[in-house]
Amino acid sequence: MPDSVIIWEWLAFAVRWTHVITAIAWIGSSFYFIALDLSLRKAPDLPPGAYGEEWQVHGGGFYHIRKFLVAPERMPEHLTWFKWESYSTWLSGAALLAVTYWAGANLFLIDPQKADLAIWQAVAISGGSLAVGWLIYDRLCKSRLGEHPTALMLLLFVALVAMGWAYDQIFTGRAALLHLGAFTATIMTANVFFIIMPNQRIVVADLKAGRAADPKYGKIAKLRSTHNNYLTLPVVFLMLSNHYPLAFASEYNWLIAALIFLMGVTIRHFFNSMHAGKGQLWWTWAVTAMLFVGIMWLSALGLNHDSYEESQARALTQVEQRFADAEGFDAVSRSVAGRCAMCHAREPSWEGIHHAPKGVLLETPADIARSAKEIYVQAGLTNAMPPANLSGMTQDERVAIIRWFRQVGGVGVAGLRP
Repeated sequence: MPDSVIIWEWLAFAVRWTHVITAIAWIGSSFYFIALDLSLRKAPDLPPGAYGEEWQVHGGGFYHIRKFLVAPERMPEHLTWFKWESYSTWLSGAALLAVTYWAGANLFLIDPQKADLAIWQAVAISGGSLAVGWLIYDRLCKSRLGEHPTALMLLLFVALVAMGWAYDQIFTGRAALLHLGAFTATIMTANVFFIIMPNQRIVVADLKAGRAADPKYGKIAKLRSTHNNYLTLPVVFLMLSNHYPLAFASEYNWLIAALIFLMGVTIRHFFNSMHAGKGQLWWTWAVTAMLFVGIMWLSALGLNHDSYEESQARALTQVEQRFADAEGFDAVSRSVAGRCAMCHAREPSWEGIHHAPKGVLLETPADIARSAKEIYVQAGLTNAMPPANLSGMTQDERVAIIRWFRQVGGVGVAGLRP
C-alpha cells in the first residue's frame, strides 16, 4: 500500500493539474472577451441598444457577435454566464496552497531566520492576509479613487509591492512570491464573485421586470475587469516562480515582483491597443525587455540564504531534530553529501550549475533534516535525483533513505531489502 507521503504527493499533483486546467480556461476566456470587446465595430444595421459587432472565423464556421451595452429589447431564453472558470481556479489554488504550503509549512512556508513562527501562526497569516488584502482593495475601489482609474491603479501597484516586501519579511522567499500571486489572484476572483456577477444579476433582474437598467453597474464592473486584465500575467509569473530560485531566493525578490507587475502592464497594453485598432505599440516591447534585463540584474546581486557557517550553527526545529535523531541519519548524510551536495550547495561545484536547483541546499545536517521529505521523494521513492543518476547513487543508498525517513513518518518498511 502507498504510504502517506505518496498519497499526499499524488493529491498535490492532482490539485495542481486541476488548477492549471481551470486557470487556462479562466485566462483564455478573459483574454478572449477583452480582445472581443476592444475589437467591436459600428455597423449601419445594428439593432437598437447595440454598441458594436464583430465577425470571426474559427473551426470552419463564421461567428457574428453583437454587444449590447445594457441588454437587447428581449432577453434571450438561454444566457451563458462566465464565472465558474474564475471560481474553480481560485478554489483549486487555495487547495494547492493548503496541500503544499500549509501541510508543508516547516519546509516551504516558515523561515526561522526571518520569523520563528508556529505552524498555526504561519497558516493564520497566510490565509488572513488574503482576506484582508481584498477588503482593503475593495474599500479603495469604492472610495472616490474609483472615479480616477489611473491613480487607483498606481496605488494598487504600490500596495502590491509593499505586500511583496512584507511577505518576504516573514516567509521563505519561495512562499513570499507564491503568496503575492495568491494575494493578487484573490482580488481578481473576488472581483468576479462580489462585484462583476452581482452587478450583472441586478441588470438582468431589472430588464426581466421591465425596469430601465442603471448603467453605473456596468461602469463598476468594467473597472474591476480592467484591473483583472492587467494583473493576469504577473499572477502567472508568480505562480511559476517557485520553480526558479533566481526569482524567489534573490535578496530582492519583492523588487523582481514589482518589475513583473510593470511588465504585465506593458505587454497587455500592446495587445489591448492592437485589438482596439489603435496600432501596434512596439515601444512597449522595448520597455518590457528593459524591465526583464533589470530583473536579471537584480537576481544576480545575490541569493538570499544562510551561509554554511550559519546553517551549521543554527538550532534545529522540532521536526528537523526528529529526522536528525533518527537511525540512519549519518549514513544518509554521507550519501547526500557525496551524491547531491555538489549541485545543491551554496557554491555548486558541478560544471554548469551556478545556483542550487530550486534553491534546495543539502550541505549541512540542518539542510538535510529540513529537506527530508524532498530527499525521500526525489532520491528514495524515485530516481529523479540525481538527474540520470550522474553521481552514481546506489540502490542500497536509496533504500537507506527510505528506511531513515519512514522511521519518523511512522510508516513500516516490511519487505524492503538493501
